[in-house]
Amino acid sequence: MTTTFNALNTVGTGNLRLLAEGGAQGEASTGNPILNIAIFVIFIVITMAIVMRAGKSTKEASDFYTGGATFSGKQNGLAIAGDYLSAASFLGIVGAVALNGYDGFLYSVGFFVAWLVALLLVAEPLRNTGKFTMADVLSFRLKQKPVRVAAAFGTLFVSLFYLIAQMAGAGSLVSVLLDIHDKKSQAIVVAVVGAVMIAYVLFGGMKGTTYVQMIKAVLLVSGVAFMTITILIGVKGNFSHLLQQAIDMHAASGASSEDAQKILEPGLKYGKTATTRLDFVSLALALVLGTAGLPHVLMRFYTVPTAREARRSVTWAIGLIGAFYLMALVLGYGAAALVGPERIKNAPGGANAAAPLLALEIGGSFVMALISAVAFATVLAVVAGLAITASASVAHDIYHSIIRDGKSTEEEQVRVSRITVVVIGVVSIILGILAMGQNVAFLVALAFAIAASANLPTILYSLYWKEFNTTGALASMYTGLVCALVLIIFSPAVSGTDKSMFTNVDFHWFPLNNPGLISIPAAFIAGFIGTKLGKPDNFDDLQAEMEVRSLTGVGVEAPVDH
Repeated sequence: MTTTFNALNTVGTGNLRLLAEGGAQGEASTGNPILNIAIFVIFIVITMAIVMRAGKSTKEASDFYTGGATFSGKQNGLAIAGDYLSAASFLGIVGAVALNGYDGFLYSVGFFVAWLVALLLVAEPLRNTGKFTMADVLSFRLKQKPVRVAAAFGTLFVSLFYLIAQMAGAGSLVSVLLDIHDKKSQAIVVAVVGAVMIAYVLFGGMKGTTYVQMIKAVLLVSGVAFMTITILIGVKGNFSHLLQQAIDMHAASGASSEDAQKILEPGLKYGKTATTRLDFVSLALALVLGTAGLPHVLMRFYTVPTAREARRSVTWAIGLIGAFYLMALVLGYGAAALVGPERIKNAPGGANAAAPLLALEIGGSFVMALISAVAFATVLAVVAGLAITASASVAHDIYHSIIRDGKSTEEEQVRVSRITVVVIGVVSIILGILAMGQNVAFLVALAFAIAASANLPTILYSLYWKEFNTTGALASMYTGLVCALVLIIFSPAVSGTDKSMFTNVDFHWFPLNNPGLISIPAAFIAGFIGTKLGKPDNFDDLQAEMEVRSLTGVGVEAPVDH
């Protein structure tokens, strides 16, 4: 701690000696592995006990999916923050800011601004119209079966990409703590995380997961606040000193003085060529519009009893999330100043290692283990919420509504949900292993792009356009989903570069890393054209009922069957 403060206080003199000594000490060790694992185990045991206790009251499908809609706005706001502040927010953004400066912080801006879209356009009408899943809203006044199938596919792919990011983040985190560099050992770590996640959901359902998310949100924001305050004390409140130290460390890592200065300016990552500028626009569209289409976030609105509580929960979430992202900026530049870009790049997990290595520099092995355990709890809580969302979509939208034609029992639905959790867990483990070298914030941005393409246009059309019909919904969802997936598969994110998932092959032809610039407008256009060319559904009474319910909340509990 003293070394850290002294190093930061040398800013302005250009003296990097003390910082270099502190960095060398940190580089020789990634903390005490026994201490790290002990704190991890304590966290897992405590949270698992909470999950299992809450799970005892999970008897009906509504308990498993929405916790019985018994949570207050404040509780749900904490849980939303816990769900939203994932490994991407903590590990990914801190690493992105440390390596790319201003351009890395753009992830925070996009993630945060997206909540305004969710609050103003989606939160209240969605809560008033639906019951368990996003498909309840999309199919309310349309033909049930085809729309539910399309919505289920969108939910599954968004959840899967989000899960891949969390798994990759967990693998990076534990690899740093145990100083694991070989791929096979890192793969085992990802598999263990997946197994624990499956256990969380199977035992606790939405109630257990919500309690863990609330606890995790408090711990994560508190931990980040502690690190932020410690860094600011070290520079005596002078943020400019911290920025100068970050510039000096980038220069010491081999960057020219001009390039090192660019970490404070727009364009270091996204301003070099016309392609990277378009990639930034694509990323911004995906981030800002993606939240309002994320199934696991939308599902949280069903865990509160009223639309008023849904609005309150979003307000609480915005406050917590906004404070977190401001502090993440300090941590990012703190990691650049105290750890250095070269050491971050060489660590297991690359950019994702910046936050735990910063904790090591600030407070030694114990603080690193504590912060990393909180980050690990973050991953577990988020993947549990994602798994529940995906499993609810399969059980409620496909099994109950389509395969069983609405005649399945609640016990059957819960059983199918739990089987789905296991299957999704295994698939996400395999894909998470392949994606371990990617920045988790970037991976989550791909999930946002799919959500904004496959889900958001249909949600907005369903809520606000009277003429919208089943043909338009199917055209919008399938166009957005297929377009986004195809462009991701054939993008540099998957092949063609040393940072791709597959580094030894090159089959990419789409130049952008994020497909949002193409897939989001394509989905909106397809929904419009499909509606104009398709036959009206003639569900005028349902359309009127949906309009009244979405605006007033009247008849929320009334079942819809057509």
